Amino acid sequence: MPASSRNFVGSGFGTIKLVSTIVLALLIQFWKLCTTAALVVFLIFWFEGGIVASITFFLAIFGLFYYVQDMLLYHPNQPPMSRLYVELPSTLGLPFENHFIRTQDGVMINAVYIPRLHPGAATLVFFHGNAGNIGNRLLNAYSLYNSCGFNILMVEYRGYGKSQGSPSEQGFYLDSQAAMDFLIKRPEINKSRIIVFGRSLGGGVAVQLLTEPYYSQYICALILENTFTSIQAIGGVIFKLDFLKFVPQFLIKNKFANSKKISSIRHPTLFISGLADNLIPPRMMEELYQLSGSSYKRMVPIQGGSHNDTWMCPGYFESIANFVHEVSVDF
Repeated sequence: MPASSRNFVGSGFGTIKLVSTIVLALLIQFWKLCTTAALVVFLIFWFEGGIVASITFFLAIFGLFYYVQDMLLYHPNQPPMSRLYVELPSTLGLPFENHFIRTQDGVMINAVYIPRLHPGAATLVFFHGNAGNIGNRLLNAYSLYNSCGFNILMVEYRGYGKSQGSPSEQGFYLDSQAAMDFLIKRPEINKSRIIVFGRSLGGGVAVQLLTEPYYSQYICALILENTFTSIQAIGGVIFKLDFLKFVPQFLIKNKFANSKKISSIRHPTLFISGLADNLIPPRMMEELYQLSGSSYKRMVPIQGGSHNDTWMCPGYFESIANFVHEVSVDF
């Protein structure tokens, strides 16, 4: 079979698997709720009439749409066992410290710190995507550690890996702040060389952190990889539902409105875009680049880079190392 045909078939099966997983999860999680709601609507219709029953029905639909968004966005159990087993850097021969950090709202999150042996090294705060755990990104961290010479702090969101709590947008923002508090308190960390990295959903966490005045003063640069403009926009693309862009904001539970925030960020910013990304269109990275308020920004298109594997492509680590070197020299 030609390579193009195999890619098309693989993409098709991937879409079918995603949709099937979502539908199955909805059926499992909400069949009791739907049955109860149907009974309530029937009773209201019986006692109060059709108008009140119709209003109740539509309110139930809106409520279901609002709360089901978490299931569609956060996937801490994929791949399977991701909440039970988190691989540690020792498997790759890296030094590390395993920490549990308390957030402002009292949730304990897991973070793994991989230190360099020489003082003054730049520190990379790593925010991953919406599935799996920090252990799934160890090979990426290993290469960043060796190719770019970073200390690396890998942050596990609430509800993921060994962290407590449940995933939420505001919760993730608190997790990122707790990670920064952890670094700021460490005397060996060079506070003028903290770099925030966000991939995919992690880009939304990183962008928000750069808008926080207290924390942004300690950050020297931002790196975004294969990140979307907003959840509302990417939702319309993934599910091919153009009408989603007309849905009122109050019905969107998780916004991650990166396109609205990026213009306020003045820090040096590197945009890394995998041109073979079939999940988040590269045009969204281009849009973020154009909207960025930074006077020192770089766009690096990576040929053949898919959504999760851009870091494995030629030129990836060189681009990051060169950017950080430029930032260190010029700023």
